[in-house]
Amino acid sequence: MRDLDMRPLSALWNAAKRGKRGGAGRPSGLVTLVSSARARYNHFHARAPAERGGRGSNVSPAYQVRNIMKVHEYQAKELLQKAGVAVPAGVVVTTPAEAAKAYDSLGGGLIVVKAQVHAGGRGKGVAVGPEVDRDEALAIASGEKARPEGMAKGVQLVKSAADAEKAAASLLGKTLVTYQTGAAGQKISKVLVTVGHDIARELYLGLAVDRNLKCPVLMASTEGGVEIETVAAKSPEKIHREPIDVGLGLADFQARKVCGALGLTGATAKKGVVFLKNFVKLFLEKDASLAEINPLIVTDSGDVLALDCKLNFDDNAMFRHKDVAGMLDESEEDPAELRASRTGLSYVSLDGDIACLVNGAGLAMSTMDLIKYHGGEPANFLDVGGGADKSQVLEGFRILLSSDRVRAVLVNIFGGIMKCDIIAAALLAAYDEIDFRVPLVVRLEGTNAELGRSMLDKSGRKIITAEGLTDAARKVVAAAKGSAA
Repeated sequence: MRDLDMRPLSALWNAAKRGKRGGAGRPSGLVTLVSSARARYNHFHARAPAERGGRGSNVSPAYQVRNIMKVHEYQAKELLQKAGVAVPAGVVVTTPAEAAKAYDSLGGGLIVVKAQVHAGGRGKGVAVGPEVDRDEALAIASGEKARPEGMAKGVQLVKSAADAEKAAASLLGKTLVTYQTGAAGQKISKVLVTVGHDIARELYLGLAVDRNLKCPVLMASTEGGVEIETVAAKSPEKIHREPIDVGLGLADFQARKVCGALGLTGATAKKGVVFLKNFVKLFLEKDASLAEINPLIVTDSGDVLALDCKLNFDDNAMFRHKDVAGMLDESEEDPAELRASRTGLSYVSLDGDIACLVNGAGLAMSTMDLIKYHGGEPANFLDVGGGADKSQVLEGFRILLSSDRVRAVLVNIFGGIMKCDIIAAALLAAYDEIDFRVPLVVRLEGTNAELGRSMLDKSGRKIITAEGLTDAARKVVAAAKGSAA
């Protein structure tokens, strides 16, 4: 097989544009692009699941289908800097003593110590220990209650090595509660010690995929340093939007237009054009799904810097971005979701007490809707896919039952690709290997559904079968309430 070009499609398109049209053995640029993309797709999907990171594989969770992969601020800045986007100098540390050394290595003066967690609102967040009530901490972080004197914020300004050490000590090992984390908060294991700057202006930049326009859109606003949702709600006219052609990237005229919308002029505008083009290039080349710089600052000397940034990536593309995949911080992931991703399961934790194991995302959504309709609360979203086998069902049950909140489990399977009697056999085998402490309701539909239900009814296990989805929802809600009593 010929070597495959694994560059992003934007790079393939640019290479294709440079190709000559016609000529013996020389396909047109567009044909080159399409054939390269198709060959890459066929090669990837023809490989065994374990090789491509699909269901049943044992590869790193960074390569599993989790939809979104997040990185820390310091990691995002590393990627931005490599792409030619200006960022403040900084050092990531894990101990207070390292923070003091980092202060000196950065030249002293005004330095910022920032907690590194996957959440926004760190500047208003509250770093707390186990002795502090989390609900009260959330009220303080959300501005509903006054902040007591001495309670540490997630972002702190310091002017000496001793203060840097003290700030790091007030953060490391603590839990940061922000309006985004909720009362549970997120543990702080790293802090970023970074250079502070005199700020002349604070701006906003964002990149996201617009599903209506079917392309990424660059958003820019003069209202930096605040949540962009607030600006969109109160002053939508202050947000400039620029659609991006994924094949061309950000054109020079577009970059100049955005700089004009941000009020950048002269030498600062020239720096802004370079900044914007490199920012968009990184987004496209690394298959990012979201990129935000808030604030983007203009310094007193006219420099343009990404003071704070956020990057999310399309997890389906991580097989070709090993540098990004290696940045996965498992401590920031939900343990159950991470465990599910390793088995090729799509799992999202929720706050209810009825666990769901379903094949198919649409069916899973409908299942949760009906549980809510009949007075219950789903504990999760778990899609085992169309080819569920015993090992996946078994691991799915283990994940579901690992939560103390779960009062009942609903299995809702449509036997299309796989027959219901085979699914029933897998359920029975999994049931025998797990200590089921809560009621189990099973609804099977599709090929051999009656045979599958009969196998479950005659098995002697405490399994409740249902004739339809409504019947299943009613039974599992009743079972959960009975279990709770």
